[in-house]
Amino acid sequence: MFRRIDHIGVAVEEIEASLELWRERFQMEVAHREVVQEQGVEAVLLDVGENHVELLAPLGADTPVGKFLAKKGPGLHHVAYQVADIDATLATLRQAGVALIDEQPRVGIRGSRVAFLHPRATQGVLTEIVEPAAHLGVH
Repeated sequence: MFRRIDHIGVAVEEIEASLELWRERFQMEVAHREVVQEQGVEAVLLDVGENHVELLAPLGADTPVGKFLAKKGPGLHHVAYQVADIDATLATLRQAGVALIDEQPRVGIRGSRVAFLHPRATQGVLTEIVEPAAHLGVH
């Protein structure tokens, strides 16, 4: 079902300040940077081999990441798994009784299609499934 870990999402207060750690000290290359209005975040993907760390800074306090930061502070936000067919994966998960936050995929970073599974169904870990945009391909 899941092909590989696509990325680990990390909630941060501010992108530039966080890049000092991830880009400068850990020497990770920035692969992509984008504002994802639909999710209320500015996101930066940093390369770690074939995977990524995704830094997420909220566009406002009332966004999901803004609320997460207010409640828990900066840190691990979610784990994302890459899938070949997000519609089929969602149908399989729904049939298996897995609680979904997103019944239908939404647009994610770099034109991907994404959906989140409810943490109560995944032992407390917010889980995202990602179908990369066609031009990026599935690894």
